[in-house]
Amino acid sequence: MNIRLTPELIIFDSDGVLVDSEIIALTVFARVAAEEGVAISVEDAIRSFRGVKMADCVSEIERRLGRGVRETFVADVRQATALAFDAELKPVEGIHDALAEIKVPVCVASNGPMSKLTHALGLTRLLAHFQGRIFSAYEVGSWKPDPGLFLHAAQTMGAHPSACVVVEDSLAGARAAKAAGMKVLGFAGGHPGAAQELAAICDDVFHRMGDLPALLADPVESEGSA
Repeated sequence: MNIRLTPELIIFDSDGVLVDSEIIALTVFARVAAEEGVAISVEDAIRSFRGVKMADCVSEIERRLGRGVRETFVADVRQATALAFDAELKPVEGIHDALAEIKVPVCVASNGPMSKLTHALGLTRLLAHFQGRIFSAYEVGSWKPDPGLFLHAAQTMGAHPSACVVVEDSLAGARAAKAAGMKVLGFAGGHPGAAQELAAICDDVFHRMGDLPALLADPVESEGSA
């Protein structure tokens, strides 16, 4: 059996999907955690914290420390990340061309704060594609893997959840999309090792952003198709 997407709305995650930010941000997080007293490799940070809300990341650092982090820990991470973005951030390869081909409405829904989202999208010349259609978990009060952020985005944009397609690169985001009753395409371009994990949840997995427009136009084969 084939499922034709025919979406009313495409909901993009930001980090790792629109902007190539995850290695930058998690390198900064690992460095600030080390300053606090937790030795953590970038690989461990990626494995443990990719797609996870900041409060849960901090809780894990505190668990490893056996005490609370300094009062300015999160602010220090945010400031250092912003500076690193200024110096290094780039759009995900192929995203500008993909967006130019997509003719249905698009929006962003991210666990990050609005200031981080607008900063990152502005640096990568993506902000114009999403201005006024950026949804932050901090403003909604719901973080992935809870479906509330995606449901809020769909309702605000006037789209039924079943007619939405979410583009995600993290398990937390994919689970949130499924819990919201949405189709989800897993982008594994930045983390090829995540493809198998994403495939267990997503309707399809792709590795090149240039392939996205065709996926949105063509049928997606479901399990059990001939």
